[in-house]
Amino acid sequence: MILGLALVAVLFAWHRTRLRNRQLYQQLHYPDNRLSSHERLRYDRSEQRFRALLESLPRVAVQGYDRKRRVIYWNAASTQLYGYMPDEVMGCRFEELIIPKGMRESVIRAHQSWINEGVEIPASEMELVHKSGRNVAVFSHHVMLGQHTNNPLMFCVDVDLSVQKQAHRDLEFIRRYDPLTLLPNRAAFIAELNRLIEDEDRHRAPLAVLFIDIENFSEINDSLGYEQGNHLLTQVAERLSQNSYTSDLLARFGNDEFIMACTHLDSRRHALQLIDRVNSMFELPFLLDGKSHHITVSQGISLFPDNGEDAQSLVYAANVARNRARMPGESRFQIFSHEFHRDLIYQHELLKRLENAIDQQELALHFQPQISRSGRIESMEALLRWFPAEGGMISPAEFIPLAERFGLMGSLGNWAIEALCRQQASWKAQGLHGYRVDINLSGEHLRTTIMLEQLEKTMQRYQLSMRDIGIEITENVLVQADEAVKNHLQTLYHRGMKIAIDDFGTGYSSLAYLKQFPVTSLKIDRTFVMDSPQSLQDRAILAGIVFIGHRLGLEVIAEGVETSEQLELVQELNVDLVQGFYFFRSMRAERITPLLETQPLFRGRQNASHKK
Repeated sequence: MILGLALVAVLFAWHRTRLRNRQLYQQLHYPDNRLSSHERLRYDRSEQRFRALLESLPRVAVQGYDRKRRVIYWNAASTQLYGYMPDEVMGCRFEELIIPKGMRESVIRAHQSWINEGVEIPASEMELVHKSGRNVAVFSHHVMLGQHTNNPLMFCVDVDLSVQKQAHRDLEFIRRYDPLTLLPNRAAFIAELNRLIEDEDRHRAPLAVLFIDIENFSEINDSLGYEQGNHLLTQVAERLSQNSYTSDLLARFGNDEFIMACTHLDSRRHALQLIDRVNSMFELPFLLDGKSHHITVSQGISLFPDNGEDAQSLVYAANVARNRARMPGESRFQIFSHEFHRDLIYQHELLKRLENAIDQQELALHFQPQISRSGRIESMEALLRWFPAEGGMISPAEFIPLAERFGLMGSLGNWAIEALCRQQASWKAQGLHGYRVDINLSGEHLRTTIMLEQLEKTMQRYQLSMRDIGIEITENVLVQADEAVKNHLQTLYHRGMKIAIDDFGTGYSSLAYLKQFPVTSLKIDRTFVMDSPQSLQDRAILAGIVFIGHRLGLEVIAEGVETSEQLELVQELNVDLVQGFYFFRSMRAERITPLLETQPLFRGRQNASHKK
């Protein structure tokens, strides 16, 4: 466009000079204002070359007008741009052809001001009119020839901006809208919500921001493919749009996230009705790959002005509530609360400290002995402990779930395996043989075989046998493990490694898998031991687990034995090993070593002195 205008400007400058020279020549040599035939011929040839040059600009529309704004020139590019053929427009006034009605008076005045007062019309972008009636976006530049003569001519040079305008509209759409669902995007939602909040007519009326997250969306992508995942997103967007009020704001906020702002709330309690309305949208299945699929969503709600007075604050609060709704054991919807927000900040700070715990040497392994019916320490369970540098101990019940949610179990597991094998090798070097130490592996550890392979490599490096280290896993983890993990456990089992089911009785509790999977031991969950002396029901469950475990040839371990009554009961039921505070709490390796060296025998109630 710039090159075309520059070329046209040069042509008109040349034409001006030509006219000026013609006028001077006439004044000096032809006072009667007549041209010689030779001069006339030369001038006509120059005129022809000028017109030929104008016609050679296929993308630059040039029109010429006399002092009464009648068309005297119309090139091919003008026909292409405005739709009129030259013979249709010659002698017609341009304001009746291509100027919108609302602009005609101002255009006529501008033309007259240039002729009479010398006020040039500035170049500018404008919307003119095509023969069909549609708008035509152009950049228009104007040149006046013979301005101080009786026959001034105005030439308009118009460059078609339709391609640039469409590109601008496309760019604006991409900037504001999600191309898949055609909903506003995050930035557009934030801007519109801020505008809504600032509206003086709101008078701080209740407004709810609802964050909606499709659960397990990645599994849909993995199992059905991205095309079906996109199809689901478009169906969700359509359903939300159809069931929203016209005053609601709706946007796609992220990959599988949508957000709504609802202004029609009469009071805070109507936020719960909003949740019900969204839940009802997802009761019907979605059609994916020709089959019906039910999906669930997590929802978080924030309220204006309680949880924020601008869009960013309200969206942040709704997102915090949504994150809580996604947590295990929580409701699928949550309304933002400052208490939970404080907990979230604390967990975030705790997570950053946990990430540095290994480098800061704040982790330790404690060991809790397992006592046989003869009163001898037979084996131990290794338990991970965290002692921050600033003092105190943080419970595993607090930091283990955090590590599982944020992907730190791998590094914690690697550290624990290394520390455990190093300690067991040290005990063996001291001549303390025959004590197995079990390590807990979580579901995160057993998503693949990597952690099991790491355990084997570390054991080989420390020259440990399969009888030196055992594994404890929960029944849920074992049932959900893939075939590769189960096969690897089967191999370890046949090579002599002890594999215990931890917290038995609280998960699937299916007797069928006990004979199918590589299991050597059952650890009865402490909840059944705790009330067994007083509860006939718990006692019956305890007796049943011991009986079935022994009939299947499994070792049975009772966890959480803390009183003499509990000890007497589990001994009567012939439990093989006992673990609990009655004998020992978990302790560091340096406190365990003297016990292994002296190997005391414990007999019933006489053990009270060892409960430290």
